[in-house]
Amino acid sequence: MGLIVQKYGGSSVATSERLRHVASRVAATRRGGSNVVVVVSAPGHMTDELIARAREISSRPPARELDMLMAVGEQISIALLSMAVQEMGEQAISLTGGQVRIVTDGVHTKARILDVDRRRIDAELAQGRIVIVAGFQGVTPEDEITTLGRGGSDVTAVALASALGADQCEIYTDVPGVFTADPRIEPNARQLARLSYDEMLEMASSGAVVLQARSVEYAKAYRVRMHVRSTWSDAPGTLVEEASDVEPIRTVTGVTHDVDVARVTIADVPDIPGIAHRIFSALADRHINVDMIVRAASRGGKADISFTVTRADAPVAEETTRGIALEVGGGEVVAVEGVAKVSVVGAGMATNPGVAAKVFGALAAAGVNIQMISTSEIKISCVVSAEEIQNAVRALHSAFDLEGVR
Repeated sequence: MGLIVQKYGGSSVATSERLRHVASRVAATRRGGSNVVVVVSAPGHMTDELIARAREISSRPPARELDMLMAVGEQISIALLSMAVQEMGEQAISLTGGQVRIVTDGVHTKARILDVDRRRIDAELAQGRIVIVAGFQGVTPEDEITTLGRGGSDVTAVALASALGADQCEIYTDVPGVFTADPRIEPNARQLARLSYDEMLEMASSGAVVLQARSVEYAKAYRVRMHVRSTWSDAPGTLVEEASDVEPIRTVTGVTHDVDVARVTIADVPDIPGIAHRIFSALADRHINVDMIVRAASRGGKADISFTVTRADAPVAEETTRGIALEVGGGEVVAVEGVAKVSVVGAGMATNPGVAAKVFGALAAAGVNIQMISTSEIKISCVVSAEEIQNAVRALHSAFDLEGVR
């Protein structure tokens, strides 16, 4: 008997009616002859509501206590879904991350999975049960509850699929798959049938919220085949798999955008070896993930360094950077939140010249000013004003003729 891991997001379990619909899909999969492990997110916007409650109490809630609070949402979902599945005549059991022994490091609110002990799940599957696991959470070796960061249920699903040797990891969302751009911004966006791990990783890390970037990174490392599908239909969705299985190689596959961006600039830092190391080591020590980095040309032995972080990390990044600036004799530190990032992604960019010129030309023609640029072999990203992000997405989607991509 095969094994399928299914993950359902918060919108899929937001109401009792939706929970019953998910339960019927889960039960149908089991009756189709497969063992089923289900990963569920907190219902609706519950996690955001819990965080808001915490901030009514404390302007900077302790990270450990935040994890204790946020882990509640998924436990509500798994218990209710287990009840709904049992009402349909199937055996089911709900388990928390701790009960499954999803072991993580000790970085609260941003933990990383270290190990998954499959024995409890194997035992429950052997009893003929559907196993319903709380996403987004785990425990440290010392049994401290942790959470995996925004979108962490995707990571839970992929980690379980890898540990259990699942035939497939199905990610169910409120959209039918991955698109060439956000269809809410670009009405001509088209659904993609297949993506390589590298393309999906770049798209996820640059703003495509349909999958969490770390889940794709995990899937690539352990060769977990992902299938992004709609909870509400039986349409085929989008497959994420090995690059050799994805044909043809497209120069540009999609345009992504991210409005959860802040830019931090430290002015007039001494242009000597070791300064960048001091700045970014200090940020790493605060568990702040830095995305784009630009260093201006030296003038008079001084240079400006700019970098981007998420908006949530901006206050701590600004505070940390200001401390380094004082230590090394740097100038003013400024954090700006009115920016966004737009990116083009495609496996064929590495071997096709002229992509960067086309990106810059399309943005210029649309009147969009570029503030920062970063590149990889298959991605070009630009920081622009948040007010210009919709124009930027539409201009790039049109410039690369993505309306016909499948």
